[in-house]
Amino acid sequence: MRARLPSPAAPLLGLVLLAAAIAGCGSSSDGNGIAKKTPAQIIEGAKILADQATSVHVSGSLVSGGSPITLDMYLLANKGGRGQLSENGLSFELIQIHGTVFIKGSPAFYRHVAGATAAQLLQGRWLKAPANTGNLASLGSLTNLRQLLDATLGAHGPLVKGAITTVDGREVLAVTDTSQGGTLYVAATGPPYPIQVTKSGAGAGRIVFDHWDGAVSVTAPANVIDITQLTGH
Repeated sequence: MRARLPSPAAPLLGLVLLAAAIAGCGSSSDGNGIAKKTPAQIIEGAKILADQATSVHVSGSLVSGGSPITLDMYLLANKGGRGQLSENGLSFELIQIHGTVFIKGSPAFYRHVAGATAAQLLQGRWLKAPANTGNLASLGSLTNLRQLLDATLGAHGPLVKGAITTVDGREVLAVTDTSQGGTLYVAATGPPYPIQVTKSGAGAGRIVFDHWDGAVSVTAPANVIDITQLTGH
């Protein structure tokens, strides 16, 4: 999870790691009984429930290293994921399925990473590489549901449980990591899934989890260029 990504995607992994730092918290509510639990119990319960999920939609934005980053990903347990990411306006589509990562960049993205001439050749094409090796390896973690959940619900500092509030019209309970200044909101009614992570300050951002166990399909794209054949790796 902590391997570095090639520029300009490096801060994207920072998004996930930042979520881990600010969100190692759980929550609860009177509606589903978790409001009576300790923060540590809430975290453990939320992690167990999330680990059992078959899929989730993850979206949001934040600032990492001074760069604005956004993501919109659908993740499918034990298979992979698909979606879109961007950094400083440089966007690309990302698919990971059965151990292979595929990327299709915008014209601006390809010009930035490969130059104007190569960008013309790559326009509309997908790049392909193994998910566990090569320059695209770290991107695979962004589409791994289990790794993302382990990061988001991982280590934390002292926790403070807040009051029940609402996020996007849904009742949630907030738990704040006082050492990091981040807050995790967990559903206060129904299954106590993680709903949102927020952080203020220099790394301000908001990451939303929704559509838990929703229908998600992930398929390999066509029109692919195999990076390993181009680089010999």
